[in-house]
Amino acid sequence: MTDSSIHILGIAPYKGMQNSMERVAEAYSNIQLDAYTGDLEEGVAIVRSAPPNTYDCIISRGCTAELIRTVTDIPVVEIQLSVYDVLRAIKLAENYSNLYAIVGFPSITKPAHTLCDLLRYKLDILTVRSADEVAHTLERLKQRGYRMVVCDMVTHTIARQMELDAFLIISGVESLHAAIDQALMLSARFRRLRQENLFLRSITQEENGRIVVLDRDGELFHFTPTEPPAELAATLQSKIREIPANGTLKFYRSDRGLLYTVTAQILTMDLAHYYLFYCLPSRIPLYSHRSGLRFLNKSECEHLFMNSFYNISGAMGELDATIPAVAATRQPVMIIGETGTGKEQIARFLYLRSPLSTKPFVVVNCVLMSDKGWDFLLNHYNSPLNGTGNTVYFQNFEVFPENRRLELLSVILETGLANRVRLLFSCACKAGDPGPEVLRMFSTRLGCLTLNLPPLRSRSDEIPSLASLYLASLNLEIGKQIAGFEPHAIEQLRQYEWPNNYTQFKHVLQTLATLTTSTYIRSSVVAELLAKERALVRNAAPIPAVLDTQRTLEQITSDIIFQIVAAHGGNRAAAARQLGISRTTLWRYLNRKGNEQEATR
Repeated sequence: MTDSSIHILGIAPYKGMQNSMERVAEAYSNIQLDAYTGDLEEGVAIVRSAPPNTYDCIISRGCTAELIRTVTDIPVVEIQLSVYDVLRAIKLAENYSNLYAIVGFPSITKPAHTLCDLLRYKLDILTVRSADEVAHTLERLKQRGYRMVVCDMVTHTIARQMELDAFLIISGVESLHAAIDQALMLSARFRRLRQENLFLRSITQEENGRIVVLDRDGELFHFTPTEPPAELAATLQSKIREIPANGTLKFYRSDRGLLYTVTAQILTMDLAHYYLFYCLPSRIPLYSHRSGLRFLNKSECEHLFMNSFYNISGAMGELDATIPAVAATRQPVMIIGETGTGKEQIARFLYLRSPLSTKPFVVVNCVLMSDKGWDFLLNHYNSPLNGTGNTVYFQNFEVFPENRRLELLSVILETGLANRVRLLFSCACKAGDPGPEVLRMFSTRLGCLTLNLPPLRSRSDEIPSLASLYLASLNLEIGKQIAGFEPHAIEQLRQYEWPNNYTQFKHVLQTLATLTTSTYIRSSVVAELLAKERALVRNAAPIPAVLDTQRTLEQITSDIIFQIVAAHGGNRAAAARQLGISRTTLWRYLNRKGNEQEATR
């Protein structure tokens, strides 16, 4: 390297630590930090893919740091967990209502034992010596009735896979400062040695991509694993003049169904310049799109569910015991719940726990379904309804026109569709409301199993646990170190009505975590935010979720326009802009509506 800055590669096991690394690095004028998120093998892959002759030192945490040491000669500094880091996690877990234990490697359990002795906490603390011990240890805890663990990243990942709740112990800024200080010391000591030895070794150790080195005349100097095609070599030669003297050039190139991400930089050996190109291939994704239809596989559904609020916060509740039994059957399922209760996540979970999870999961969004999409679904030979073993989920079924519901019911009954395809439906319905008659008829004729999702307000006693679990995940995501809520703040969350349920709860917690700069979320901040939420709900136009299909289109349109105008406080210009119609057309509908109301008096 020709500049005097120390270049550090940060590998964080979670997104929040990456953000914290970047913020802490801003306090150092003599370092350049590139931070990425990658745990265990993912972190190793990032190190392997880094262009050679780039970094003086690597900082990471725990087992990821140990693994990285096995694949690189660059000095690796491990971010140590402090007593304060462990204490913060224990304080955050205090709101959790079920049994929990502390599980981890000695770097976690030793300070945990010290803290529990000093503070006289009676907590089970279990030490593991290798990743292979983690699953066995967690299984024993699960059999003893434990539902949550405070742990390191390895244990956190395995616990989530075993459907246990988990609080990850997060490294604080003190630990990150100490790691960067150590990295500076090591880099100054080893930099000269690394510059002398890294060049040839770094261009031969990469295994996942293509390495091409050109000399100053653009001729091939080195390549691996094979000589590049002439077309690729010509492209690389044309990019030589674009490579900056200090830094890297990144561009993309497609070839034979592969998309190459190419990183280029100038290297110096014996005062001569060489041009290094690292070409990393990835398959170009091919998407087929039809309005209202989405095709997902098992891994995509697992990713969406595992990272959802429903799973992270433990919002599954009592359904956790019911769903495996429902998932094991082939009967159609009707999922009923208010807006924001997680109906789509429950549908994904049913699919993931079913014997058909190796087949596609097809989402039919009834809101977006066009006439062409509907024709494809019922009449095309390639329709997912013609496959065997697919799981087809009709989302927002309450908005489906009655004629399409009846047509679909006829197809299902006449063709025995439910014997070939797993059918799932979801319907937005107020708690205690039986829903429209046509949906009850549909459910009865098909023999649907019914899952009623409870609104959040019916689970107010669980809100402290739900909030703490989700807050722990937000700490990871945004790099905060919030230890919990003030007592009155959590009580305010319990007393709120939550008209939009988990969707609103998630939004409120995200806002609180973002705005909070203290260790605990204050009750005054919660009160102010909930007051705004109540105002939004009061001002929202009460447009019904299910339209009265017995009326004409003209009448339905008129009602909706009238409600949009009311939502804008009578401002007709603003309402017309939202609706995309002229003020003259708007006036015509409102005048007609007024005449209808006058005639009925």
